[in-house]
Amino acid sequence: MSRRDLCWTALLCACFLQSATGVHAVDEWKPVGGKIMSEWGRRITPDNVLQEYPRPQLVRAEWVNLNGLWDYAIRPARRRNWTPGTKPGEAPATWDGQILVPFCAESALSGVKRDVGIVNRLWYRRTIEIPAAWNGQRVLLHFGAVDWEAHVYVNGELVGEHRGGYDPLSLDISPALKGTGPQELAVAVWDPTDAGTQPRGKQTQDAWGIWYTPVTGIWQTVWMEPVPPASIADLEIETSVDREEIYVRVRGDGTTGRHSVSVEVLDNGQAVATAEGETEDRLRLGIDAPRLWSPEDPFLYDLKITLSDGGEVVDAVTSYTGMRKITLNKDGAGVNRLFLNDRPLFQYGPLDQGWWPDGLYTAPSDAALKHDIEVTKQLGFNMLRKHVKVEPARFYYWCDKLGVLVWQDMPSGDQFVRPGQPDFVRSDRSAEQFELELQRVIDAFRHFPSIVMWVPFNEGWGQYDTQRIAEWIKRYDGGRLVDSASGWADRDVGDVHDLHKYPGPAAPANEPARAAVLGEFGGLGLPLEGHTWVSDDNWGYRKYTTKAELLAAYEELLRKLEPMVRDGLAAAVYTQTTDVETETNGLMTYDRAVIKLPAARLREMADRLYRAGAGRSE
Repeated sequence: MSRRDLCWTALLCACFLQSATGVHAVDEWKPVGGKIMSEWGRRITPDNVLQEYPRPQLVRAEWVNLNGLWDYAIRPARRRNWTPGTKPGEAPATWDGQILVPFCAESALSGVKRDVGIVNRLWYRRTIEIPAAWNGQRVLLHFGAVDWEAHVYVNGELVGEHRGGYDPLSLDISPALKGTGPQELAVAVWDPTDAGTQPRGKQTQDAWGIWYTPVTGIWQTVWMEPVPPASIADLEIETSVDREEIYVRVRGDGTTGRHSVSVEVLDNGQAVATAEGETEDRLRLGIDAPRLWSPEDPFLYDLKITLSDGGEVVDAVTSYTGMRKITLNKDGAGVNRLFLNDRPLFQYGPLDQGWWPDGLYTAPSDAALKHDIEVTKQLGFNMLRKHVKVEPARFYYWCDKLGVLVWQDMPSGDQFVRPGQPDFVRSDRSAEQFELELQRVIDAFRHFPSIVMWVPFNEGWGQYDTQRIAEWIKRYDGGRLVDSASGWADRDVGDVHDLHKYPGPAAPANEPARAAVLGEFGGLGLPLEGHTWVSDDNWGYRKYTTKAELLAAYEELLRKLEPMVRDGLAAAVYTQTTDVETETNGLMTYDRAVIKLPAARLREMADRLYRAGAGRSE
């Protein structure tokens, strides 16, 4: 046995001994106090954390959830420089305690709440057991997201590495498994946060104002599934409302010319279309009088997909899709509007940052994730702008199910371009990483019908080669619109001209080729005692002391907004869904305990905007 094997064997034995002696007993875990928590966070235990199937767009019957308690250690990174790619070196000989996965180390729900920092690396370790029923199959290990650079080991063998904080990582760990019984899984993570040029959103090493706590490590569900030697790897799903067709391309892994695929479309359990072919074929499924997806009627078709070898089914998955059409068109008066299913629809919703006081990037539960979308609907909005963050797949699944349109930002990073300045020139390394992560995000989330707009740049942050990036997105995903630059640094490209104005409102001038949208406005702040991240120094673009004052200010904003909508404004984004750390601009408090404005009144005002934005007649 090599020295390396001896080292990992010793660590594995130590892990078993700790478990046997109760050193890391489950009842020792508890969230770190000192800040507010959501009601869902207070109900978390190591045994019930995020147990839902994490990939609703491609579902298999068998899987194992690996969320729960893992060993962790924070150790010096020992990097020669602070660029990506440095190998982690040896695993720790001792461990600091246990961390509740998938909550980042800086969060209360992790049970750790420690800053990792750029000079350190965060290590994870746990044992896994492969069910006997999986014998003869390959074992895939999935991470919903790890921020930012991850190296993954199984039984001491490096099985994969990944750089990107928002796209999923999947690895075939079968070659590294050793017989039956427990196997050791270890992950090493390094995150440069705002010291690097990678996409990182609002995270900063020195949180203040609109800049928030760092997120380091695993922050989405970890899980395993078995797949046969030849399997379904991915699905590419498109729809055409005009042709009344659904198109499905099945990507195979390990497939040969012997393999065939079958796709069945179901409407409430009844088959309405079928098609057969080979992997990589673009299968066409005609749907008679299709029921279209919209916020008013978020109807979804189910899909059953099978892979066969010589007529014998070897793999099967389920999925779904919604038939909808998003376009830029002119109304009867020649004004550019955003059309859904060939009808103008004013899109109105909150800036949705997706932060939580207890889990930071990670919602405490699936019910919590769903709650924010339900409140968005309850308050009369038909859209949300997911701001410089990408959510777990189940967030978009709930948007699909509940009927909320999504404008999806690419998380920002690198330098800023101020108003009036030209695009800056990214380094080759920075541009390559940004475009790699952008493509991966589109690949991972283009399935969801709720996503109708890609937003690559926000307020000049990281903005470079705007025209090339916007045109590439449009070619790569022709079923969605592109907001090339939300706020500040418009370059006369993309489908919309996006203006930010606080508190506003304001509207760009109508243009011949693009729609006018208000990408951010509002920011009306109301701190509520007992529901704030800090007791003092809370922040808002405007600050009020009572709910009545806040409602009056909101009503005044929307009274000013309505004639702008009538004159051609096609969408507006109000800041924001919830308070976030020291920001108190939310429609809800950070802990989601209080909705600050009356839902019925907000719905009434939103309905007026929808009527105003229905398009002018000649």
